[in-house]
Amino acid sequence: MRNNTREVKIRDIVIGGSNPVTIQSMTNLSVEDIDGTIRQIEECRRAGCQIMRIAVPNANAAKSFAVVRKQIDMPLVADIHFDYRLAIASMEAGADKIRINPGNMTLPQLDSVIDCAKQHNVPIRVGVNSGSVNKEALAKSNGDKLRALFDSLRSYVEYFEKRNFFDLVLSVKSSDVRDTINLCRMVAQLGYPMHLGVTEAGLLEQGLVKNSIGIGALLLDGIGDTVRVSLTADPVREVYAAKDILIALGLRQGVTFVSCPKCGRCSIDLEKAADEIYRYVRDLNKKLKIAVMGCEVNGPGECADADLGLAGAKGNCVFFKHGQRYKTVSATEAIEQFKKEIDLIANDN
Repeated sequence: MRNNTREVKIRDIVIGGSNPVTIQSMTNLSVEDIDGTIRQIEECRRAGCQIMRIAVPNANAAKSFAVVRKQIDMPLVADIHFDYRLAIASMEAGADKIRINPGNMTLPQLDSVIDCAKQHNVPIRVGVNSGSVNKEALAKSNGDKLRALFDSLRSYVEYFEKRNFFDLVLSVKSSDVRDTINLCRMVAQLGYPMHLGVTEAGLLEQGLVKNSIGIGALLLDGIGDTVRVSLTADPVREVYAAKDILIALGLRQGVTFVSCPKCGRCSIDLEKAADEIYRYVRDLNKKLKIAVMGCEVNGPGECADADLGLAGAKGNCVFFKHGQRYKTVSATEAIEQFKKEIDLIANDN
């Protein structure tokens, strides 16, 4: 059951409440590379990204953000860290949401940001990370970093509420998975939509593990309204990873893909087959289960509840549809033949 939160509208997407969990990513180019930034955003959008964040570290970046905004028709978030004037410039340039850490601003500066957000109907993501703990809050919590982070975020929320501003999205992140989970469980009590992710999670393989555990555990608790799988990798990989997490948890429609770990009985190039077929189906917005198995031992059982399955068998491949064996083809032709079968079953649904 989803955690009950306020709803917040970001351009044409509403998050929070009972709305679907959305996927975010972030460009990893300077926004001053306008063409590269637009290309990267479009690649992520095609992969399934719904909200894109862009770092705005200086005045030139804010000007470039305005140019990108005019050419992109999807929600864009301006990521601001220190200069409140950049938050204002980004909202005036058309940002659909801004991300700030209020601890980096004086109260008068924060008031100016809130006033501009009200004027332009722009929601604010309030983010605090373990790497930027408020020293005053840390002292009050007797060195308890998690309590300090939570107290900092709660105090920011209370200040926004006093200013009659409620279009907030909250995020607390740590590079430590357990800390991230515990923090988010605390923050969920505040009743605002939450952005999930494990910050500084690392390279692809390590980052996938950390994010899957952290984001997955919270989503299973009903916590979380938008996610970013933070990786030291191409942002498109973040998008596909987020899709896989949501599909695995039944929170997004898409193809459930399964393949076996391979053993000495395998008589086909399973890795090639699985990789090529996964890439073929990962963009299908269909509720399908596709199975690719290496041998006749696991094949029938694992393909039994799949809409379509392939299993290696002594140099050939056996095809299954809804658990029933219906075709045998040579391994050399199997992948292309299987793709045609996927097209047929996808068009039937």
